[in-house]
Amino acid sequence: MADALSLIPAAVQRNLSDKLYEKRKYAALEIENTVKNLASAGDHEKLSKVIDILVKEFAKSPQPNHRKGGVLALAAVTVGLSSAAPQYLEQIVPPVIDSFLDQDSRVRYYACEALYNIAKIVRGEFIFFFNQIFDALCKLSADSDPSVQSAAHVLDGLVKDIVTESDEFSVEEFIPLLKERMNVLNPFVRRFLVEWITVLDSVPDFDMLGFLPDFLDGLFNMLSDSSHEIRQHAVSALSEFLQEIKNSPSVDYGRMAEILVQRASSPDEFTRLTAITWINEFVKLGGDQLVRYYADILGAILPCISDKNEKIREVARETNEELRSIHVEPSDGFDVGAILSVAKRQLSSDHEATRIEALNWISALLNKHRAEVMCFLYDIFDTLLKALSDSSDDVVLLVLEVHAGIAKDPQHFRHLIVFLIHNFRSDSSLLERRGALIIRRLCVLLDAERVYRELSTILEGEDNLDFASTMVQALNLILLTSSELSKLRNLLRGSLVNREGKELLVALYASWCHSPMAIISLCLLSQAYQHASVVIQSLVEEDMNVKFFVQLDKLIRLLETPIFAYLRLQLLEPGRYPWLLKTLYGLLMLLPQQSGAFRILQTRLKTVPTYSFSGGGDQISRAFSGVPFSQYMMHHHEDGDAEDYNINSSHQGINFAARLQQFENVQNQHRGQARSKENYSNSTSSSSTSKEVRTSKEQQPPSLTSLSLAENNRPPARSSRKGSGH
Repeated sequence: MADALSLIPAAVQRNLSDKLYEKRKYAALEIENTVKNLASAGDHEKLSKVIDILVKEFAKSPQPNHRKGGVLALAAVTVGLSSAAPQYLEQIVPPVIDSFLDQDSRVRYYACEALYNIAKIVRGEFIFFFNQIFDALCKLSADSDPSVQSAAHVLDGLVKDIVTESDEFSVEEFIPLLKERMNVLNPFVRRFLVEWITVLDSVPDFDMLGFLPDFLDGLFNMLSDSSHEIRQHAVSALSEFLQEIKNSPSVDYGRMAEILVQRASSPDEFTRLTAITWINEFVKLGGDQLVRYYADILGAILPCISDKNEKIREVARETNEELRSIHVEPSDGFDVGAILSVAKRQLSSDHEATRIEALNWISALLNKHRAEVMCFLYDIFDTLLKALSDSSDDVVLLVLEVHAGIAKDPQHFRHLIVFLIHNFRSDSSLLERRGALIIRRLCVLLDAERVYRELSTILEGEDNLDFASTMVQALNLILLTSSELSKLRNLLRGSLVNREGKELLVALYASWCHSPMAIISLCLLSQAYQHASVVIQSLVEEDMNVKFFVQLDKLIRLLETPIFAYLRLQLLEPGRYPWLLKTLYGLLMLLPQQSGAFRILQTRLKTVPTYSFSGGGDQISRAFSGVPFSQYMMHHHEDGDAEDYNINSSHQGINFAARLQQFENVQNQHRGQARSKENYSNSTSSSSTSKEVRTSKEQQPPSLTSLSLAENNRPPARSSRKGSGH
């Protein structure tokens, strides 16, 4: 070591470790001259020893001033070696790079200066140490000392120049370094990385676009940086890459699509906008190359359709339409089940616009890929049924369109109606809020007669009689008021002469029996006036409750609407329509006189012209003869009225006697159920009555007066109303 130290004079060694920069610089110049002489003499052994001394005794010394002098001396050695420097770089460069991590900021600063001077001399040979230098510069870019940052920035500029000129630089080896650091949050490091990406991308020989998936997520991460400068750098880099993608014939859309999908749900608004804009371009450019990622892309688009930012909403809608317009088949890798799964999930969104687009996708898939959708039907059917309770009318209407598309198959049609009734039964509010909308729309989409026939068939066997009554009343009101059901009403009006009308009347009658007022309305609509009158007379006290009078009030008011204009005109000819008049008077007699409905109907009946009674003859006299109801049901020929009801007025083949019996049977079931509920209620309340009260009653025999009152208050037996013939 003593021989080696003799190569560097003692005075030079002292100056090299002096605290004054000027002395250290002077010593470095002396070493530069010494190295030049040795290089000229070709004494490589001594050159190597000089470098070794400078590294061990100075660059790696515990003393800061020694380390400062050491890195300056190593740079001086490189200058002295000139063209011979590359063969000594493995001795010179590593200790300088190690000094970048020195705890003394001035050492770090001089290390930057030294490496800058080394790089200027060796240029392209410098690439061999690029990875270590890049790593060191990345750390120095965030150095706590501004002067070190500045020095590192100058060095970084030179390194960039060298890299862009070099044929030896490998992007493939650089990308892992870049990727490893892309998620660093420090703004100085981020700026450093983006600048490197931009510089390398500007070199035509470097294919940075091919490696974009490796650092794309990092660039998107920078869009939400608190520093405006960093955001601008990231935006600029992304814009440049997107333009390159548009001009490139070959792009790996798939890997990048996965990143964009994740970023489209970012909490940062600008990041979401940039991601959805990229997705929009990808869908336009990539098209069928993205088939495998359609479900993921759709999952990103649908929530953005309801974004609070208008621009995001606009781009998302455009992308959604573009994606839906692409024609692909399952054989191309298009996963119908995955798309349906996304749409199903988005039906639970809090935003109406997203739910609507999810339904549009289901509808589109049903039209284009019906067979595949039907394979996944049971995965989405319950969700679609629940969507009928949606708070938005537009959503409900779209759900119905989807259901109608599914129900084109007969088995699915019945399935739909059964589930619909089940939903109405389990959620009474759904029937109240959405019942009319749902039924009317289904009638438009699936044929009104078909829908009503199926509903009637199912309700005919309904065990929950209260629900059946409520449902029938709702269906009846829709039938009488909805413009969508005008054809169905016309069909029923022609039931006197039309076979289809008669069949429909019979089909509806079975379930309409659950509501007396629905039956009367159906008879008025189908002009079965005699039967309507008979039904009215068949009613008993138990039938006339609050619900009955509410329904009756609605019917009286409906009689004044255009739907029943034909009926009001028939009142001009009571001779031809005596049973209509008797039916209306029967309804009038049921109404409380002080009610508004009573006054409406009474006023209408007062307008019936008296002159038209002159041609009524026997028909009017029969209708108003006062013959008891029971007499119309007798099967003998005492006065001909029974034959008239059962044969002559059988409504062209409809057996109304059997229909009446059907109605009475159903109503008896309702009455029996009502009594059971009342008895249960009474037994429950009576169980809480004190024993003392019960005992006192047992001790007092019933009086004659109380027995008489009880007898008078008892509903008349059915046999007493029908007469001895029954």
